[in-house]
Amino acid sequence: MISANLSAIFYLVSGILFILALRGLSSPETSRQGNLFGILGMIIAITVTFLTVGNFSTSTIYVFIFLLVGGAIGAFIAFKIPMTAMPELVAGFHSLVGLAAVFVAISAFKNPEAFNLGFPGDIKLASLIEMSIGAAVGAITFSGSIIAFLKLRGIMSGSPITFPGQHIVNLLIGISIFVLIYFLCSSQSESFFWSMIAISFLIGVLLIIPIGGADMPVVISMLNSYSGWAAAGIGFTLENTALIITGALVGSSGAILSYIMCKGMNRSFFSVILGGFGGDASVSNDKKKDQKPVKSGNAEDAAFLLKNASSVIIVPGYGMAVAQAQHALREMVDTLKKNDIKVSYAVHPVAGRMPGHMNVLLAEANVPYDEVFELDDINNDFANTDVAFVIGANDVTNPVAKTDPQSPIFGMPVLDVEKCKSVLFVKRSLSPGYAGVDNELFYRENTMMLFADAKKMTEDIVKNI
Repeated sequence: MISANLSAIFYLVSGILFILALRGLSSPETSRQGNLFGILGMIIAITVTFLTVGNFSTSTIYVFIFLLVGGAIGAFIAFKIPMTAMPELVAGFHSLVGLAAVFVAISAFKNPEAFNLGFPGDIKLASLIEMSIGAAVGAITFSGSIIAFLKLRGIMSGSPITFPGQHIVNLLIGISIFVLIYFLCSSQSESFFWSMIAISFLIGVLLIIPIGGADMPVVISMLNSYSGWAAAGIGFTLENTALIITGALVGSSGAILSYIMCKGMNRSFFSVILGGFGGDASVSNDKKKDQKPVKSGNAEDAAFLLKNASSVIIVPGYGMAVAQAQHALREMVDTLKKNDIKVSYAVHPVAGRMPGHMNVLLAEANVPYDEVFELDDINNDFANTDVAFVIGANDVTNPVAKTDPQSPIFGMPVLDVEKCKSVLFVKRSLSPGYAGVDNELFYRENTMMLFADAKKMTEDIVKNI
């Protein structure tokens, strides 16, 4: 067993490593180093936690067994999960963090003596408030993450699910949670405790169901923040410094990321927290389809345009991830560069279904970091570019976001792909994107649709070049 002062020092070291991990993960060049810092910090935190327990017993052996089982399951999932399923995996992991916070709160409430919080019916007031808030946020995180998982997995419709008076109902339920916490602290009655947890599970569902598919990347980021605050709340209950620091870091960084993404999508940060945005995805879905036919081509046509261009901008999206086309795309770009064609990548902040989705895929294909640009850095270049090669991106290139106030994506900054001299759009069909909105770009005079699997089309283009 180590002293309290020594454990506090080690927890501080692990907290610093977590901060360095976040710093490293902010850039693709340093992301691997950031991961290593995070792993080292977590190893120190877990080791110190075990050493502070002191006397090892049969219960401690069970904890080790569960750690090994959980770690093995996590490692197996990490090795097997495809990048296309990463968004729903992240949502699933967030749900587990929330559920863990709820379980710890239940344990602390049922057996406060084990946590030095007092006795059943006579729990310290501060501890009761902390565990109540931690349990409530954890329950919201769990049920909200489950809904996000179901939407991302396609088990539940990605369209907003709304009903009259939804925001009033959410407000009343939110107020009732605080009222229940007040009565719980006054009476320490189990009925108030269980009612508070049940209602928190309910509000988690109601907060996420009205959010449409186009806004799911922000939802994942926000749920990440919730999971951090839930962990921090339980950290106060357990008087565990590492849990407080880690939870606060995850909570604050998730909130900051959500704010940045909301700014990138022209959304209100507070409406995200309150589950108030999602829009009506059914508006104007088929408005453009009957106006004029699209211009379609094949790999030979695309190869001709590409090899006669002086500059090309690649716009990757979720369709590229589904087809696992990033390596074929890298081969195509290398071929173009051998012909002295300038090639850049344009990545929208919310391309894919989670923050950084496209950056990870491109890094997996060893795309140089200095060739990848974000929206603000490259949007002005489209007007001076010969060809835009859009591979699987949809909502983030839709000009309707700038022209149709009735569209659910109106106001969201998009890549100005339509300003290029020619646009090659690789897509299986004319189906709308995840937001459920038909893409006006399909019908532009300078757009050539390449209807095929993204990987096969790209490979065929390489052969023709």
